[in-house]
Amino acid sequence: MNVPYFLRLLCLCLASFFVVNAFAGLGAALASRAAVRMAATMRARTAALFLFVVRLLPFALGIGVVLVLCVPSYLWLEPQATAERVGWACLTLGLLGALGLLLSFARTARAVAASARCNRLWQKAGSEIRLAGEPSQTVIVDEEGPLLALAGVFRPQLVVSNGVLRALSADELKVALQHENAHRVSRDNLKRLFLLLAPGPIPFLASFSSLDRSWAKFSEWAADDEAAARDPLRGLSLAAALLRVARMGAGPRLNSLHASLVAGDDDLSARVDRLLRVQPAGPVPPPRARGRAFGVGLGIAACLAILLGWPPILSSVHRLLELFVH
Repeated sequence: MNVPYFLRLLCLCLASFFVVNAFAGLGAALASRAAVRMAATMRARTAALFLFVVRLLPFALGIGVVLVLCVPSYLWLEPQATAERVGWACLTLGLLGALGLLLSFARTARAVAASARCNRLWQKAGSEIRLAGEPSQTVIVDEEGPLLALAGVFRPQLVVSNGVLRALSADELKVALQHENAHRVSRDNLKRLFLLLAPGPIPFLASFSSLDRSWAKFSEWAADDEAAARDPLRGLSLAAALLRVARMGAGPRLNSLHASLVAGDDDLSARVDRLLRVQPAGPVPPPRARGRAFGVGLGIAACLAILLGWPPILSSVHRLLELFVH
C-alpha cells in the first residue's frame, strides 16, 4: 500500500466517521430530553444502560461504518494505481473528524493520568486492609475528609478515609461499601472511560451534557437499589450513610473516573427519598426465555442477510465514496 493510497483511505475514513457521528450525534442530542423522560419510567439499572447506549450509539455507528463498510469497499474496489485527488469538502470533513477524535483522546488521556496520579498518592499515603465481607483489599487513607470511592478502571479498588470509618456505624459502612461494589460489578468506571472517549457531534460543542448527567444519576440510583436489595432496613442504613458523609463537608476533588458514594448535593435529597421508600422484595418474575430466543434469532437472521448482500453493499458504498472524495 503506497502512501497516497493510504492517505486517501485515512481521509475518507475520518470524513465518513465525522458525517455519521455528526448526524447521529445531533439526532441523539435533539432526542435527549425524550430519552431521559423514557428512562424515568424504567428501573434504575435499565435506565442507566439505556442512556449509556443512546450516548455511545453515534460513536459506535461512526466506527462501525468506517470498519465494516468504508475500509473493506475501498481496499477491495479501489485500485492502488489510481492518482485521484481528494476534494476540499472531503478534506475539510476529514480534518473535523480528526479534530473531534484528538480532542476526545486528549480529554481521556488527561482523566486517566489524573486518576492514576490520585490513586498512587492514596496508595502511598494509605494502607491496604481487607474489611469484613469485602472480596478484595481496601485502601484506608489517613485523613478526616469524606472519602469513600471506587478508584480505577480495569482493576477498581475501594478507597476509604479514616474519617468515614469513624463516622459510620457497622451497618452503614457495610451497605455503603455494597453501594460501591455495585459500581464495580456494573463496571461503571469503565463506562465513564467510554463516555470520555466518545466525541461529540461537533468539536467544541457540548451536546451530551444532559445525557451524561442523567446517566450518572441513574447509575447512582441503580447502585443504591442493589445495595439496599429491596430491604427497608438496608435502605434506611444507606440513607443515613449518605447523610453522614455529606455532612462531613467538602471532600477531596475526585476524578471523573472515580465513583464516589456522595458525588455532590444535586441528587442527594432524591436518593435519600428513594431509599426511605424502599419496599420489601416480592416474588421474582420468571426469566423471559422466549424473548431472548427471539432476539438471538433476529440477530442471526440480520447477520445472514448482511453476508448474502455483502458484495452489492460494498459496491454501493464504493460508489458513494467516489462521489464523496471529489
